[in-house]
Amino acid sequence: MITVRAERFRLAAVFTIARGSRTEAAVLTVAVEREGVRGWGECVPYARYGETLESVAAQIEGLPAGIDRAALQAALPAGAARNAVDCALWDWAAKRAGRRAWDLAGLAAPEPMVTAYTLSLDAPEKMRAAAARHAHRPLLKIKLGTPDDMARLEAVRAGAPDATIIVDANEGWTAEVYADLAPHLLRLGVAMVEQPLPAGQDGMLAEIARPLPVCADESCHDRESLPDLAGKYDMVNIKLDKTGGLTEALALRDAARAAGYRVMVGCMVGTSLAMAPAVLVAQGAEVVDLDGPLLLAEDRPHAMTYDAAGVHPAEPALWG
Repeated sequence: MITVRAERFRLAAVFTIARGSRTEAAVLTVAVEREGVRGWGECVPYARYGETLESVAAQIEGLPAGIDRAALQAALPAGAARNAVDCALWDWAAKRAGRRAWDLAGLAAPEPMVTAYTLSLDAPEKMRAAAARHAHRPLLKIKLGTPDDMARLEAVRAGAPDATIIVDANEGWTAEVYADLAPHLLRLGVAMVEQPLPAGQDGMLAEIARPLPVCADESCHDRESLPDLAGKYDMVNIKLDKTGGLTEALALRDAARAAGYRVMVGCMVGTSLAMAPAVLVAQGAEVVDLDGPLLLAEDRPHAMTYDAAGVHPAEPALWG
């Protein structure tokens, strides 16, 4: 039996990106129950990809009750619905076998990974204050994506002079804006820029030098995305809600590395249940951005541990 329910978790503060703001994380929680064993998964439907809570729930509810992971890959496209069910099936299999999910996947036991902490898009003075509050963190991710981002960049660097900074434009810049900003990103010590141009309008990236590594986010969903990234990107951001689950995420990671890309593992704003399987993919990644629970005012029971070592693997009571 597969069941799905919508849940909402309050954020600690308003979270803003170039596309808008939110005050809560709206997620779908999926349970797979068979043979007296229940597995759990979570997804975050994303309007950017035409997903809603209702549309994704309908996809899940239309699945055969006994579907397995192999059949699931063909039954649903890459996206939030397949992610939640795929991760629930992994959790179910681990609990049924009395083993950890990484053992079933043939992976080494995961270790804690340092994660980025995301600063919401805001006025420069507020972003500087936020950067100062989190200046102790080794890696800060800045949400940008407007024509007026130079002041924000300067403000964050002033607030956190020693932190490594990565920038996420969320497709918000034009080629002209990015060309103007790129030298300043380098001057301010930015280590990487994520999706500076809209997916499908990023051909210019193949025509310019890229002293600053560029990471594909909205332009990379699963392995089928890789051929179109050639010459334009240096990294790929793997998110389970884009790949359609842990199964494809692991395959994408291996294919991306084989094609010469560095790897980032990211997330939507979700709970610890969404981060747990992503930690398996994040092992060895050049950039880890699994800070969703750090942005919440409330999380699930048996929440993931975050400390100076980073995000720790989930306890079996949560997932896997």
